[in-house]
Amino acid sequence: MIFLIFVTAVAAAQTAKRQLTIDDIYDRAKRIPPAVSEARGFIWADETHFYWPRTNVTGESTGFVLVDATTGEETALFDADELQAQVSKVEGISSDEAKKAARPRSINIDWGTRGVLLLIKGDLYIYNIRTKALSRLTSTSGDEEEATFSPDGKLVAFVRDHNLFTIDVASKTEKQLTTDGATKMLNGMFDWVYQEEIYGRGIFKGYWWSPDSKSIAYLKLDDSRVPDFTVVDHIPPEQKVEVTPYPRSGDPNPAATLHIADLAGGGSVRVDHLADPATTLIVDVAWRPDSSAVAFQVQDREQTYLDLNQVPRSGGEVRRLVHETTKAWVDNQGSPFWLADGSFLWLSESTGWKHIYKVSADRRAITSGDWEVRKLFGIDEKNGWIYYSSTERSPIGVDVYRMRLDGTGKQRLTERAGTHDATFNNELTRFVDSWSDVTTPTRISIADATGKISKVIRDTNSQSDLEKFDLGKTEFVTVKTRDGFVMEAMIIRPPHFDASKKYPVYEHTYSGPHAPQVRNAWGGTTYLFHQLLAQKGIVVWICDNRTASGKGAQSAWPLYRNFGELELRDLEDGIDWLTGKPYIDRSRVLLNGWSFGGFMTSYALTHSTKWSAGIAGGSVTDWHDYDSVYTERYMLTPEHNKEGYEKSSPQRAAANLQGKLLLLHGAIDDNVHVQNTIQLVYGLQKAGKQFELMVYPKSRHGVTDVDLVKQMRTLMVDFVMRNLKP
Repeated sequence: MIFLIFVTAVAAAQTAKRQLTIDDIYDRAKRIPPAVSEARGFIWADETHFYWPRTNVTGESTGFVLVDATTGEETALFDADELQAQVSKVEGISSDEAKKAARPRSINIDWGTRGVLLLIKGDLYIYNIRTKALSRLTSTSGDEEEATFSPDGKLVAFVRDHNLFTIDVASKTEKQLTTDGATKMLNGMFDWVYQEEIYGRGIFKGYWWSPDSKSIAYLKLDDSRVPDFTVVDHIPPEQKVEVTPYPRSGDPNPAATLHIADLAGGGSVRVDHLADPATTLIVDVAWRPDSSAVAFQVQDREQTYLDLNQVPRSGGEVRRLVHETTKAWVDNQGSPFWLADGSFLWLSESTGWKHIYKVSADRRAITSGDWEVRKLFGIDEKNGWIYYSSTERSPIGVDVYRMRLDGTGKQRLTERAGTHDATFNNELTRFVDSWSDVTTPTRISIADATGKISKVIRDTNSQSDLEKFDLGKTEFVTVKTRDGFVMEAMIIRPPHFDASKKYPVYEHTYSGPHAPQVRNAWGGTTYLFHQLLAQKGIVVWICDNRTASGKGAQSAWPLYRNFGELELRDLEDGIDWLTGKPYIDRSRVLLNGWSFGGFMTSYALTHSTKWSAGIAGGSVTDWHDYDSVYTERYMLTPEHNKEGYEKSSPQRAAANLQGKLLLLHGAIDDNVHVQNTIQLVYGLQKAGKQFELMVYPKSRHGVTDVDLVKQMRTLMVDFVMRNLKP
């Protein structure tokens, strides 16, 4: 009997589940393997091979893996350590510089020549994957930036001293395409606002190779009238000062013009884009597949319309192909997909839902319904299929579909519910499927054009680790607003939940337009942090207000000209639904958010009494302080919407603060400047309000340093526990 009790006790101890810690989530050496990070950056090299970047447990790049899509076999595209050893031979390079230089981005690999483009101490080098030889391409005093191979691999384009160049790989002959580059005259490279709000955060390359490698289209940005903003790093003994052209709402924008350079010696032509460059945004540039013309999209600064235009590669007459308007703003939906007869497929939100249209002499809808197309992957014109993803099955999930060009024969290619993202090869015969759901880390598979999975190349390798922890149950629910809109919500109850008890609530929000947080997808560290709070006896609640719901543009349009008011009303309806449950203590409810979510938290605690506490990070506290392109899309300029700007400002309502407030901000945030939080702090102080503040001196819009992340999350847990007292 004693032996039986002993064995039972040992078995129980072995199967006992433990509590999550901050280290389990954020410490790179100890955390649960973040499988989700592997689901990005796939590049198809040819129809049967793709490569993708890999990282080690500390998040450092370890090079690229080449995958045979027919067998699933993986090999190193090149040996990162060997490449680093070769880079280390460059004269005057330090070990840290060599390590950084030997970690190229995927866009710097040319599969045809097997060349890897490297930037080493400001100059360009090419590493040949086949011969393992490193050769120098440039030798100049200026840095080469945003370098890329031409489609045929024979040339490399780059920006030096704000001018655009090409260099012949074989002869190393340079050609300078522009000569007027200056600090505030950028050729082929974006400024801050163009990369952040138009072409994608971190994308600074402002030029586009023609498919035949004979021409380059590029933007010229004149920032001479854009006001500068100064960001100061206080940590060095001598402060480091960054001065960046940053147009706030109402300020002059960059004056943008489109140019096309003929690389055979014909010079450059400036394209007439039918509007004043000082008041126009050029939001997309793409070549036709036959290199005959450039299609480009322009908008007015308040983004009330969008025109798709076309110009011949030699310049000349500009022809407008599409003119888009809505009852509010127009979002750029990407480049057209061309068909052989000159017609094209086009994504549009004109009905309030994003759908696919075929545009020729007329415009015909191919997809329709109260759901969204999320991505258009391409057209297999030979076999008559369009491949796309959508939310048709579920507003909180994404599936991959195909459909005939005439709108018939729709097929869902992905079976498991959750969120799927696809990366197709050029012939659209195979795709890499990245799938996850809310409780399952990302699984990566190879599938054929019918959706049949041929190989699982990365399974949910974090699942066994998750099973070690005592996690709370995650449930999706829907909540109706007072006027009947159905909001999606997610609730995480504490492990061993007891409905007879009263639990406090931690609510997470973003609330920004068309940016849902309730998704049937793996949420990584954020989800695990929420589980950590649940383990401490807190109900975690996420409820997407209608304008953030992702349920079509029509759900976001009602916020037009007025940030905050409708979003708050919906959040109040959501929290009222939750606090109406007998197991919720309505007197202990905390709201948390970052960026737009920080704005929403600050706004809620100065305009409502529903929350007893809040944590606001990286917050916009007055929309006069944020950039022109994002803000004016929704709010127009201050000149055209003075009342809307005043009503939406938490700063102006500081005296109305209700509840406990913790403010967080990166001191060198170059996106939402720390000025926002400082101005709110001043308003709260003037009103005699008490609050807590933590500033992160070396952090920008996100806190990314592991030690600082752990400190911040520990601080947040402490604030939550002190104010919710579970």
